[in-house]
Amino acid sequence: MLPDYSTLTITEPAEHLLLVTLNRLTASNAFNTQMAHDITDVFEFLGLHPNRHRVVIVTGCGEKAFCAGGDLKERNGMSDNAWQQQHLVFERMARAVIACPVPVIGAINGAAYGGGCELVAALDFVYAVEHAKFAQTETRLGIIPGIGGTQTLARAIGERRAKELILSGSPFTAIQAMEWGLVNAVFPTVEALNVAVLEIAARIASNAPLAVRQAKQAIHKGQQMSLSDGMAFEVEAYNRLVSTDDRLEGVSAFNEKRKPVFTGK
Repeated sequence: MLPDYSTLTITEPAEHLLLVTLNRLTASNAFNTQMAHDITDVFEFLGLHPNRHRVVIVTGCGEKAFCAGGDLKERNGMSDNAWQQQHLVFERMARAVIACPVPVIGAINGAAYGGGCELVAALDFVYAVEHAKFAQTETRLGIIPGIGGTQTLARAIGERRAKELILSGSPFTAIQAMEWGLVNAVFPTVEALNVAVLEIAARIASNAPLAVRQAKQAIHKGQQMSLSDGMAFEVEAYNRLVSTDDRLEGVSAFNEKRKPVFTGK
């Protein structure tokens, strides 16, 4: 079981769902070293126990900020070595999120700046509240996105748009984020956002979990391959499912005109 965390709130809002809430409200949910350790712990646990939950939702507490990025107050006065040591923790956090075998959905409840925007781009897909804003502000601080942002944002919205946003540090709206492909849908209130996220998460969780995980992996890995290699990888993922109990259950339920009961086996 997951422990209690000082910077996160972990709940299970419905069967098979895990809700991870960034909980540093007074710091706009910015990453400090402890939060990075806590997020890493959660997602490495999910990597080791993929059958415990079928969908993960990531959001922030409050209605103003999803995540303001790295906590610059904690970083103020850090030596070069201390800064680099902390960044190793941030890098491990990002890799754990991206490598999570379970689908990870973002419920972006407010501003996502710097590392917060990078976290958004690292998720499988995201919904956002209309007042949310996004920005990669690192070049305004003398650094660049360093937890995958130059890679994941470019993959989400394209190279030219990513260059424009990262090089300028300009903020953009939730509507723009949706138009450019970073956000899947925008909702007028946080309440409506949360309802929609729980609905799509429950829909995914009702599907065969092994199939969902293989589909996620095939899409993600395939984007880094040629089309022919990606199609070959897809067939490998497909073949892993043929002998599963869930495949037999899905076909039986269809023919018996009932709802399937998937067990992840």
